[in-house]
Amino acid sequence: MARIFITGSADGLGQLSARALLQQGHQVVLHARNAERGRDGLKANPGAEAVLTGDLSNLEETIHLARKVNELGAFDVVIHNAGVFQAPAKDIFAVNTLAPYVLTCLIYKPEHLIYLSSGMHLHGRAKLDSFETSANPISYSDSKLHVLMLCKAVARRWPEAYANAVDPGWVPTKMGGRGAPDNLEKGYTTQVWLATSKEEKAKVSGRYFFHQKERPHNPEADDIQLQERFMALCAELTGVSLPE
Repeated sequence: MARIFITGSADGLGQLSARALLQQGHQVVLHARNAERGRDGLKANPGAEAVLTGDLSNLEETIHLARKVNELGAFDVVIHNAGVFQAPAKDIFAVNTLAPYVLTCLIYKPEHLIYLSSGMHLHGRAKLDSFETSANPISYSDSKLHVLMLCKAVARRWPEAYANAVDPGWVPTKMGGRGAPDNLEKGYTTQVWLATSKEEKAKVSGRYFFHQKERPHNPEADDIQLQERFMALCAELTGVSLPE
């Protein structure tokens, strides 16, 4: 049995991942933006161990959330699921780019780290010069490239852990919309599989998956110099660094 923390698990794919993992008998701690959403998350998954709250668009709350996670002890798996799509550029940058970086740095190192990227990352650009200016704002696609860069940097720096990224597809959640064409169940099964499977195909690191299969990705994510600059800029902006 694994102990698993999932960000953004009050609804959508995070909630569905939590439900599937609970049904398999794992311990799951939920996360929600605020107390009201936290209550909704527990109502949907009453078997969860706990629900923690924190607004990931706020750096101080994100740092405090990491402390609250650590107060509960070590986790085997952290699924960085939370994300925003139709939001101001500053919130996309804070929630999609900086929050998973901060939580990765501050939460006790798990065995498995799973990051939710998107097929839209293929159209993204790193735009590292834009991190400290709003002149060329970060888009959703850019932020999902950042997630993959973070995943690959973590996989390289923490060889004892498994860090992988997932494209869940365009699925009919609140974020994806009712008309989304991809299969909802397949949108969360890869995260569940990476979190718990003993299959050799899942015991890899620094990979990008879609429906339990590796897929081509934006080559910018493999640029180690770009990864290192990304990590340094995130450290500078947040005041936290990835431990060795």
